[in-house]
Amino acid sequence: MDDARRCCRRRPGLPLGRTAYLATWALLAGALLAPGPAVAQSEDAEAAAYFRQSCTSCHTIGGGRLVGPDLRGVTERQERTWLERFIVEPGTVLASGDPYAAKLKEEANGAVMPPLPGMSRAMAGRLLDLIEAESALETSQFAGLKITDEPFGPADVARGRRIFTGRLRLANGGPACASCHAARGLGGLGGGRLGPDLTKVYERMGGRQAVAAWLQAPATATMRPLFAETPLDNEEVLALTAFLEHEARTRPGGDTGAGRLTLLLLGLGGALLALVLADAVWRKRLRGVRRALLGGAR
Repeated sequence: MDDARRCCRRRPGLPLGRTAYLATWALLAGALLAPGPAVAQSEDAEAAAYFRQSCTSCHTIGGGRLVGPDLRGVTERQERTWLERFIVEPGTVLASGDPYAAKLKEEANGAVMPPLPGMSRAMAGRLLDLIEAESALETSQFAGLKITDEPFGPADVARGRRIFTGRLRLANGGPACASCHAARGLGGLGGGRLGPDLTKVYERMGGRQAVAAWLQAPATATMRPLFAETPLDNEEVLALTAFLEHEARTRPGGDTGAGRLTLLLLGLGGALLALVLADAVWRKRLRGVRRALLGGAR
């Protein structure tokens, strides 16, 4: 009897049974597989970087309206499921006739939120978590660059024009605006034609704050990769904003086609000059060959 009791008595440090054994391993596996603080911080940093690059050109968190609405407290104004779907598929939601999406478009003067690169439902959820956390702060890091209402001076406008044309190189090595965009105040060809004419972009975007936010983090498919690693600094943003404001207020209209006409005339003139030079260089040689051929024929 004593031997039986000794056999049945649990040894110290061993599991009580198979159930306890499995429960122990389940707890260990959960601890190992659960995302730790480092993983959570990495996801937060990724969401913040994504918001800064893709969203700050149109939205602030606590800094007021830009092209799109201020996102402070947005999860209190609309359900998360709706917001996640809209972030992932803005065009689909708008095309469905959703009244809230139509209201957002009307308030944005017809501007439509474009599809965001690399967006997924998981990333949309992380962005909403970020917005909720930033909304709880007294001042969010995404409140945007504050620009004074005081008039810009001639020196600000002149510096912005030099930056736009590339005569003053950007601090981080980015390309000049005129390589892709035109403005009527530049004279000559007026700039590049890959992007839209920016003479009236200040009016189209609705003022200094929106223009500055766009310059800080341009989100178009063409500009995003160009400036992701070479962003404009605050002084360059202010100078370019001064130049674009000056253009919008002093030029009677946008692109008139003068730059295209100048380019066409230059092209025709260059082609004509090339023909004249070719004739001058090859005239005697061609005549000499012709004489030999005619002499042999006779």
